[in-house]
Amino acid sequence: MTSPPKSRSLPYIGAYPARQAHTVGMKSLNMKVAIITGASVGIGSATARSFLEEGYAVFSLARRQCPVQGVTSLTCDLTSEDAINCAADILEKAVTDCTEVALLHNASQMRKDSADDCSSDSLSQVLSTNVIAINSLNQRLLPRLPKSSSVLYVGSTLSEKAVPGAFSYVVSKHAQLGMMRATCQDLMGSGIHTAMICPGFTDTEMLRTHLGNDPEIEAAVAGMNSFNRLIEPREIAELILWAHHHPVINGAVLHANLGQKES
Repeated sequence: MTSPPKSRSLPYIGAYPARQAHTVGMKSLNMKVAIITGASVGIGSATARSFLEEGYAVFSLARRQCPVQGVTSLTCDLTSEDAINCAADILEKAVTDCTEVALLHNASQMRKDSADDCSSDSLSQVLSTNVIAINSLNQRLLPRLPKSSSVLYVGSTLSEKAVPGAFSYVVSKHAQLGMMRATCQDLMGSGIHTAMICPGFTDTEMLRTHLGNDPEIEAAVAGMNSFNRLIEPREIAELILWAHHHPVINGAVLHANLGQKES
C-alpha cells in the first residue's frame, strides 16, 4: 500500500499565495472537489479529512496549513480581498470540469465583546472574516459550480439566539443565516443546494480560547446538553458530509448540539 500524499502548502508572498502555484498540481484529475475555509484546525480540519477519505480533492483556505495529509493548503488571510482573489484564481482552475463541488464556509472569528463595548473597527474586522469573505468567495466561485454542488455554512446555536459577551459573533452568525437563506432563493433551479449546520459547544481551539482555557468553565459548558460532554469535531464533519450529499435539506438549518439545555 502506498503512503497517503503529504499536505501541500502553497507559499505566501505578501498578501498573495504564490502565483507559480497555478502550475503545481492545481488542475486536479479528481472530479470531486471540496473547498473549506478555516480547515487548519477543529471542525474544518475534521471535515477536510472526511471529504478526503471519500475521494475528494480538498483545498483549505486558512492562515495556517491544514494538518491532514493530502489536503492542498492555500495560505490565505480571509480579511484580505487581494488574498481571497489570488486563492480564487487557483480554485477557479481547480473546479473546471468537476462533476461536483462542496464549498464550505467554516472560518470564523469570535471575540469577547458586547453591545455597549464593541468598536466599529473591531466589528468590521469580525465581519470581514465571518461575512465579507464568504461573499467574496461566493462571487468568484458560484458561477463556476456544477449541478450536484453544495454551498454550506457552519453557523452556531448563536445564529438564531444570543448570549451576553459575544456581540460581534452573534451579529455575524445571524448574518450568515440570512446569507444561506438568500443563497437558497437565488440559486433556485440551479441544481446547487445550501444549508447551515449549527454546532453546539464543540471541542475546538476557538471555544477553549473563548472560555479562557479554564477547565472548570469547560466542564460547566460541557454539562449544558443532555449528554454532558463537548461535541467532537468529527461529529460535525460527518453531518457536513451528509448535508453535501442530500439536497433535500436545501435551505435548512441543521442544529447539532446534543440537545442543548435552554435557560
